Amino acid sequence: MKNHQEISQWLNAAYERCNQPSFIADDPVRVVHRFEGLQDTEIIGFWTAMLAWGQRKSILNSSEKLMSLMDNAPHDFIRNHQEHDRAKFMDFKHRTFQSLDTLYFLEFLQHWYTHNDSLETAFSQHITAESDTTEAALIGFHRLFFSLQDAPSRTRKHVATPERNSTCKRVNMFLRWMVRQDNKGVDLGIWKTIPTSALSCPLDVHSGNVARKLELLTRKQNDAKALAELDENLRKLDPNDPVKYDFAL
Repeated sequence: MKNHQEISQWLNAAYERCNQPSFIADDPVRVVHRFEGLQDTEIIGFWTAMLAWGQRKSILNSSEKLMSLMDNAPHDFIRNHQEHDRAKFMDFKHRTFQSLDTLYFLEFLQHWYTHNDSLETAFSQHITAESDTTEAALIGFHRLFFSLQDAPSRTRKHVATPERNSTCKRVNMFLRWMVRQDNKGVDLGIWKTIPTSALSCPLDVHSGNVARKLELLTRKQNDAKALAELDENLRKLDPNDPVKYDFAL
């Protein structure tokens, strides 16, 4: 890693510039800010994050269509919809996310919220407040999400897991939205049982390339090992809130 102090100053300055309400307008997190209720926020936040690949305009359009299909009341719809209500989702598609994937998301979420108050525990039950990383939470959630008897194998690619050597970019982005709280108006910080210090950077091609230029990352491919290396270096810069540097990268 290059000079620690110089890198820290540059990243912190970039973080302050980007972590502003103006950031929301063109980012998928905009959709998540549409709601105030815990369950509404985490449902649309999770689904939006899982669709967050491709052009931002397309992501936003797909997320807003989902909200409309759920009558702009995600939790109420998830809890109370009947089998015939799923028919209107048959035409919903986002890139390789197809109707079969949509139907399984609806099934799992209805099953979960019938027995649980929040999606937070689907992650947090797998770790403790002293956990250094969220790896166990991501692995545990993935297994839980696909634990229903009719879980389609093709849908597994839409919810990443470290067990497949994935960087889990979209799941980590979702956790950043839900867990991180700094009163800057971007991340919501509505989950309280997962430590911010354990969060991982949503690593992708762009953030990986910037991290390599700054010598925060030496591994050439973007995979779980690269994420572990990047996280280790970001925690040296801020052990309590390493994922804040996602804004800068």
